[in-house]
Amino acid sequence: MGGTEHLTVRRENATLVLTLNRPEARNALSLPMLVGLYDGWVEADEDDAVRSIVLTGAGGAFCAGMDLKALAGSGMEGEQYRHRLKADPDLHWKAMLRHHRPRKPVISAIEGYCVAGGTEIIQGTDIRVAGESATFGLFEVKRGLFPIGGSTVRLQRQIPRTHALEMLLTGRPYTAQEAAAIGLIGHVVPDGTALDKALEIAERINACGPLAVEAVKASVYETAELTETDGLAAELKRGWPIFDTADAKEGTRAFAEKRPPVYKRA
Repeated sequence: MGGTEHLTVRRENATLVLTLNRPEARNALSLPMLVGLYDGWVEADEDDAVRSIVLTGAGGAFCAGMDLKALAGSGMEGEQYRHRLKADPDLHWKAMLRHHRPRKPVISAIEGYCVAGGTEIIQGTDIRVAGESATFGLFEVKRGLFPIGGSTVRLQRQIPRTHALEMLLTGRPYTAQEAAAIGLIGHVVPDGTALDKALEIAERINACGPLAVEAVKASVYETAELTETDGLAAELKRGWPIFDTADAKEGTRAFAEKRPPVYKRA
């Protein structure tokens, strides 16, 4: 199991939990964190025992955005990872889920600050849970910067365009309740319980057929920008083979026998 000094990895049953672990900087993105994140996505993709992923932050914050000084690796912090960035100049975009989509479902468990790069990362996740005191926002324009982590493309596809443009153009903070009202997050829970709720959702996913879960997730994203006719054709192509799997047979047999299914990804 991987991880770095700024990204911890642990297994919770069939869920891989990735924790942004730089609480003294509100988990601002650093090179060690980005390397750990990328390696975590790869580990989850390659390990069939992992059926879901939870992304969270340590110390009561999710992520306060990019730490440009740390990313540069100009000091001791991150220096040992600079070769990874040189070998794969796209690594940071993959880590932030801009240029990579894990095949397993990803659930964000958000507490405290989730702003700038933090708000951008969660747009690459599938299900989002936040503590009631969480703060969201894309502050880049207030600093004369551009939210280049994908927000000008993704946000308008995930929430109504009027809300996306207001968030992007004003750079103001949003409460968890506001974020839920516009559809950016799905659950608002008491502070300190976002991870518990995310793991609860993950366990429900883990109990389902893994091949079916992965195919459903892939179909949703593949068909998002297609016409209805093309989307339905793509859905058949992706979904029909699932009915011939051993998992499908096990699922229907277990239902008939009124017992929990035992899936083997076959």
